[in-house]
Amino acid sequence: MGEKVARVGVRRQEGYLYFIDKQGDVSRARMARGGKKGGSPVKVARVGVRKARGYLYYLDKQGDVSRARMSRGGKKRKKKKKKKAAKKKIARKKRRKKMAKKRKAKKKKKAKKKRKKRR
Repeated sequence: MGEKVARVGVRRQEGYLYFIDKQGDVSRARMARGGKKGGSPVKVARVGVRKARGYLYYLDKQGDVSRARMSRGGKKRKKKKKKKAAKKKIARKKRRKKMAKKRKAKKKKKAKKKRKKRR
């Protein structure tokens, strides 16, 4: 699945999360368990791996730094956001107009009833 980038041979301890930090070094942080908060990250090994875009870097079972191509699911679609936004705007305007008409009609009806009561 993945390809080895650097041989480090880190021995894992239970209760820690191991990861490759922004500098490309192997770090670990205490995992949160049973209401207790996790710890802050601590460097375990200085590797200095240069990260390439589109790859996920991780510590494999042997304790070495490996990487796997990130799968971006689905087919690339054409951008239609501008049209959708415009359509939504138009629909919203229509809805507002309709509601305004209804309110106006309601007001007229109320006014008519009041006039009838006064007579």
